[in-house]
Amino acid sequence: MAKKFMLLLFGVCFLSFSMQAQGILDQAKKVTGSTQNPLSNSGGIANAILGQLTPALGLNNTQQPKLLNLVSGFLKQKAGILPLQQTNPAGYTSKLGGLQKGLFGKIKTLLTVAQYTKFLGLKPATNDAGNVLSQLFY
Repeated sequence: MAKKFMLLLFGVCFLSFSMQAQGILDQAKKVTGSTQNPLSNSGGIANAILGQLTPALGLNNTQQPKLLNLVSGFLKQKAGILPLQQTNPAGYTSKLGGLQKGLFGKIKTLLTVAQYTKFLGLKPATNDAGNVLSQLFY
C-alpha cells in the first residue's frame, strides 16, 4: 500500500514538473515571440529537466538536489556564452563542448553506471525546442 501511495505521489510530482516545463516554454514564447532562448529562466528549466530525469533515471533523494545544482550551474554558464552563437559560432561550439564535458563528468560521478548510460540515451536526435533535455545536449 505504501509503495502504491509513493508511486502515486511520484506521478503527481512528475505531472506537476511537466506542466511547469510547458508553462515555462509558453511563457518564453509570449515574451520573446519564440522558444529559442528559454535560458532566460534557467532555474525553471533546470527544474523541468530534473522533472524528466528523476523518473527516467530513478534518481534518489540524495541525487536530485545535487543534479539540480549541476544543471542550474551549467544553464547559467551556457546563457553566458549564448551570444557567441550568432557572433562566433565556432567559439560557441568550442565553449559549449567544454561546459558539457565538465557537466557530464560531474554527472557521471553522481549517477550509477546504469543511470549514466540511460542519461546518455535520453539525448534528443535533434535540437528540439519542445524537449527541455535539448538544453543539456545542444
